[in-house]
Amino acid sequence: MARESKVSIIPLGGLGEIGKNMMVIKYGENILLIDSGLSFPEEEMLGIDIVIPDITYLVENKHMIRGIVLTHGHEDHIGSMPYVLRQIKAPVFGTKLTLGLLENKLKEHNLANRVKLNTVKARDAIQVGPFKVEFIKVSHSIPDAVGLAIHTPVGTIVHTGDFKIDQTPVDGEVTDFYKLAQLGEKGVLVMLSDSTNVERAGYTLSEKVVGQTFDETFRIAKERIILASFASNVHRLQQVILAAHKYGRKVAIIGRSMLNVVNIAYDLGYLKIPGGTLVELDEANRLPKHKVVLMCTGSQGEPMSALTRISMSEHKQVEILPGDTVIVSATPIPGNEKLVARVIDTLFKKGAEVIYESVSGIHVSGHPSQEELKLMMNLLKPKFFIPVHGEYRMLVKHAELAREMGVLPQNAFIAENGMVLEFTKRYGRVAGRVPAGRVLVDGLGVGDVGNIVLRDRKQLSQDGILIVVVTISREKSLVAAGPDIVSRGFVYVRESEELLEDAKVKVKEALEKCMEKNITEWSAIKSQVRDALGKFLYEKTRRRPMILPIIMEV
Repeated sequence: MARESKVSIIPLGGLGEIGKNMMVIKYGENILLIDSGLSFPEEEMLGIDIVIPDITYLVENKHMIRGIVLTHGHEDHIGSMPYVLRQIKAPVFGTKLTLGLLENKLKEHNLANRVKLNTVKARDAIQVGPFKVEFIKVSHSIPDAVGLAIHTPVGTIVHTGDFKIDQTPVDGEVTDFYKLAQLGEKGVLVMLSDSTNVERAGYTLSEKVVGQTFDETFRIAKERIILASFASNVHRLQQVILAAHKYGRKVAIIGRSMLNVVNIAYDLGYLKIPGGTLVELDEANRLPKHKVVLMCTGSQGEPMSALTRISMSEHKQVEILPGDTVIVSATPIPGNEKLVARVIDTLFKKGAEVIYESVSGIHVSGHPSQEELKLMMNLLKPKFFIPVHGEYRMLVKHAELAREMGVLPQNAFIAENGMVLEFTKRYGRVAGRVPAGRVLVDGLGVGDVGNIVLRDRKQLSQDGILIVVVTISREKSLVAAGPDIVSRGFVYVRESEELLEDAKVKVKEALEKCMEKNITEWSAIKSQVRDALGKFLYEKTRRRPMILPIIMEV
């Protein structure tokens, strides 16, 4: 009997977390990669800039990769592409705006000429190795977002991408229900669906609701308006520009990422800007306050972003003035709540009126609530279901929802990054694991900062460091000079002279013990010094600074 053909689905990022989305579809010796995103560092990741998926599996199997397909242009879906394309050569497919944003990233990383970018549009179908990929129009908070129907010899896999069912989208581009229903009619083997808002009952409000709130706010604002939003939320930026134009205000942009997105979206025709509405920041500062709107980054309270710097009076050109209306048009990403609250508090202290998500209709999500998830499932009628794009509890909730919708309990898979899910026409199963995890990017270093370095940074940030410098004469087995102690972030030397003098005595005692026992190995001497001093300091201060012995020989 002929062996049953099978297709594997392997998530390398985006499951059990929000961000760094990356999905592998594998059939035989062929791999199709869907999305390649990043996520932002958690609070304990000191000094880390961004987090990207571990692509060990892709690098090991790079000869199998037939193509990379992108669903839309958000950072959590395209942000790690420059790091992936340094190690992997494959054609990239995406819609016009998605590739416009990606091209800009690749230029920054000096990779623009090394990669072939292929523009597609909704309803297009392309052949990538054995996979026929169809692009399906979906609504999201950025234009040109698509879902994917991947036709394999085993059956059709549908990846919804990030979506919401918006019946009145800002650009008039409604989700392609007809195409989805057609796919459902023909039969969908596996469905992968966005789980971000599965905990919310009902429907996600239309983006147009935000436009109405902007209109109302702009109408009654007496002085300057400062609006912070995600740079990539092009529909939101469009509504700000239209409201500003309606009420005779000029718009200036602060923040490099937002300026990049506005330029790209405008050049590609996704942003309509009435003549004369956009001005430079210098010109906006010369205009009467009631004629100005400033659009900036910083809706997540990021320390280096425009809004945070403005709120802390650290921006060269913009200062918060009493009477300013500040609109924070975004929900805090889980983990950023404190940062956002701190910025809002500071703005209130400066006398601004602040409008933020929890008290107004100033933001709506770009992701589907429960009723929209049910509608998508009813249209596609999948045999197997994998919730993606969400933290673990969200995936569990989404799998429960699928079971309520008629998916057999054993056919709904709650997967984890690195899990290999194997499907034939008849069954689905977990068939093993591949390496998956996170790679930390710090400055130009990719993956050179790991748990040990982070642990050291944490210790340094909490208890500081003590450097012990001592010179030893090996011939005579005695201390020739020192020990000298340098303290940074532990105690202030002048105020703790007695403690440090006692510490020197402890170091001397430890060294003398080493001489007595004839211990001459540098590492053993350092270890003795570290242990003796660490114990003494903990008894005296209940702190554990990092102790760094430096031994010199004469």
